[in-house]
Amino acid sequence: MRSFESVRRVVVKIGTNVLSSGNAMDTGYIERIAEQIAAMRAGNRQVVLVTSGAIGMGARELGLTRKVSNVEMRQACAAIGQPILMHAYKLAFQAHGITVAQVLLTSEVLNNRRTYVNLRNAVETLLSLGALPIVNENDSVSTAEIGSTFGDNDRLSALVASKLDADLLIMLTDIDGLYDRDPRRDSEAKLVPEVETVTDAIEQSAAGAGSEHATGGMRTKLKAARVAGNAGCRTVLAHGRETRVLERIIAGEELGTVFGAGPRVKNRLRWLLHSEPQGRVLVDDGALAAIRRRNSLLVSGVRGVEGVFPAGAVVLVNDAAKIVSSFDSVQLRTIAGKQSREVRELLGPEATGIVARPEDMVFLDE
Repeated sequence: MRSFESVRRVVVKIGTNVLSSGNAMDTGYIERIAEQIAAMRAGNRQVVLVTSGAIGMGARELGLTRKVSNVEMRQACAAIGQPILMHAYKLAFQAHGITVAQVLLTSEVLNNRRTYVNLRNAVETLLSLGALPIVNENDSVSTAEIGSTFGDNDRLSALVASKLDADLLIMLTDIDGLYDRDPRRDSEAKLVPEVETVTDAIEQSAAGAGSEHATGGMRTKLKAARVAGNAGCRTVLAHGRETRVLERIIAGEELGTVFGAGPRVKNRLRWLLHSEPQGRVLVDDGALAAIRRRNSLLVSGVRGVEGVFPAGAVVLVNDAAKIVSSFDSVQLRTIAGKQSREVRELLGPEATGIVARPEDMVFLDE
């Protein structure tokens, strides 16, 4: 599981606590990471960097010492901290002749198929030009209240790895890896060097943790490894302050915990699986059984519609599947339970009775 010779595309995620030294950003650490990423690129590998730290940098610039929880203050700190963070990266990579590119995301960008494809094309172009994409959540505008937040950069890094078909996700954090017990409470806890598959039991056993300015705990990291694994991408979770950590991981040294990967699911299905649903469609048992047999979902089987969504939106079906709906919520309420002839009478001669085709659906338990 630790043979990475064939790896060609790597996503590296760096957590807030790793970037910091005391109450200040550690520019020396950023310079050392830049040197290692430059070496990875010299080995014919493409690298995308996912970084935390904007809110923390902004908070420290403002002299704040307590955790920033107010939404508006977090946005303000992010706006102040993001250019500080990018300037440090720019200087560090400039020393190696590498141009950096800032990519700020909200979950809405990845949930919408059109903007997701545009993003993917943009990042592919940056990589082809030899630039280093540096990705962060757009915390200045992203809030949980409006449903545009990823929740943490662990999830963001996994989604980036998944959607860019990366071969390896390296998550650098302030812990050594996954332990069989909580090492903060049990001195006999042992590091788990390899996890073939992240199961529900492993995920549930992980305790949450967070720092003054970070949001991710072990459970979020396990969820991230699971998302990456669905994309055929292995994950290594390691302490970011280990000496020459990236070079040693790529060389196959047993640092941290490596998580295995399953077969790579098709990109469109991965996008659908990890997109946030905008509504919910209730269908009868016959319709649910039919789509499990890879048949289209017909309006005749629809019994209810919840939420407001446009045509082309991702919606849940009975909390069992996700689909891309060919109708908006108003149309779907109008034609729910109708036959094809009635659909044409209500919506016009070109209308069909198909809500979603097999290629536009995925079951959550698959």
